[in-house]
Amino acid sequence: MGATQLPGFGLVTTTTIDVVEVRDSLARVVDPEIPVLTIEDLGILRSVDLVDDRVIVTVTPTYSGCPAMGQIEDDIRSVLNSRGLSNVEVRMVHFPVWTTDWITPNGHRKLSEFGIAPPTAEAEVLCPRCAAPEPRMIARFGSTACKALMVCSSCGEPFDYLKEF
Repeated sequence: MGATQLPGFGLVTTTTIDVVEVRDSLARVVDPEIPVLTIEDLGILRSVDLVDDRVIVTVTPTYSGCPAMGQIEDDIRSVLNSRGLSNVEVRMVHFPVWTTDWITPNGHRKLSEFGIAPPTAEAEVLCPRCAAPEPRMIARFGSTACKALMVCSSCGEPFDYLKEF
């Protein structure tokens, strides 16, 4: 960042915005409902674009009523403001609709390590602690609407399962 004093004007600041660096910073914003995952892990960080001097961040909610999106938007703005970027637009796009297929392999690993069974289309749900199959569902809704509460058929431990969307 450079600064120049022009005759007859106040301090003029020029900033070069590196979109790749900005995206890398935003990729570390965590999901407030599952703080072990970032918005990059979840696949909801769709794009970061620069239009004139405005940074446009596009995100897709995991579902249309997700209560975490307000906090995620605030966190995105906070990260960008800390980088000296205040002309920010956060766009929520609902198409294409988010799917659990967008969760990265790293996100699946983090979920399992945290004790949440990741969504799966091909195989059955496994206990994230002992990998036993055929857990029993206790409640269709767990700690958040996007999770179900399960109990392991082998070790007896309860755990959340991130439902497939």
